[in-house]
Amino acid sequence: MQLNDRFNEIFGKIPILGMIHLAGSNPIKRALEEIAIFEEEGVDGVIVENYHGSIQNIHSTLRETHNRKPNLVVGVNVLLNEFHYSLALASEFGADFVQLDHIAGTYSRGSLNFEAYEKVKEMFSSTVVLGGVWPKYYDPIEGSSLEEDLKIGMQRAEAIVVTGQGTGKETPLDKIRKFREIIGDHPLIVGAGLTPENAYEQLCLSNGAIVGTCFKVDDKTYNPLDRQKIKDFMAVVKQAREYR
Repeated sequence: MQLNDRFNEIFGKIPILGMIHLAGSNPIKRALEEIAIFEEEGVDGVIVENYHGSIQNIHSTLRETHNRKPNLVVGVNVLLNEFHYSLALASEFGADFVQLDHIAGTYSRGSLNFEAYEKVKEMFSSTVVLGGVWPKYYDPIEGSSLEEDLKIGMQRAEAIVVTGQGTGKETPLDKIRKFREIIGDHPLIVGAGLTPENAYEQLCLSNGAIVGTCFKVDDKTYNPLDRQKIKDFMAVVKQAREYR
């Protein structure tokens, strides 16, 4: 499969990106500890996200990460879909990519301001964007076309992110297949609900994954990482990479 050149240059084969939720009483300290664990266990990259923390927490974590230069790929996601903050922070601290919850489509709770996004993206053209289409927590308005939205998304993002209904909820295999059918060789990232039980089949259809909940103690985003769960997951990833 011929991948987007910039995506392939940064991520390599079937990257696994661990989510940094910025939880706990000292979110910066925990984030740095989690990044170290991910690096030790062979996870390919991290996404620093203000899921439990703040934008300032993201800023501080990226600054520390930039200074320490861990041997993994670093990305950022400023909720909710704050592309201008995400791209600017990635540029300031040398992060390789950003994640946006949605990059195309019209939803009942809001849609991307494409004209504004296009201007900002041009300013930071070297930063890879992983963008969602019909993502978790966003309901497409009546009459929306998945095929049209995905084709637009491919023009706006270096990779498309597919998710299910919510954080930690399994992404339906049929949805992954449908996205792959429409976008062809364009990079596809599974963005939610992977586990050691479903990872092999899903990774054989996609180009990588964002993993958060299943790496945590008791599958709770606020909890610390469970190193054994990461080991178990990465063992399945190894099998998928060997197959691919």
